[in-house]
Amino acid sequence: MVEVKINDKNSFEKAIRIFKKQCQKEGFLVELKERRYYSKPSEKKRRKKSS
Repeated sequence: MVEVKINDKNSFEKAIRIFKKQCQKEGFLVELKERRYYSKPSEKKRRKKSS
C-alpha cells in the first residue's frame, strides 16, 4: 500500500511525484499492465525466458 501525505497547498504536485515513484518502486504499474489481459501460462514462461 502506498500512502502519501500532503502538508502544504502547493505540495500536491510533489505528492503526486512521490506517489508515482513509490508505485514504480513496488512494481504496481507493471503488475497492473500484466493483469490487464489474460495470458496463458505458456506465454508467460516464453516471455520470462526471452527476457
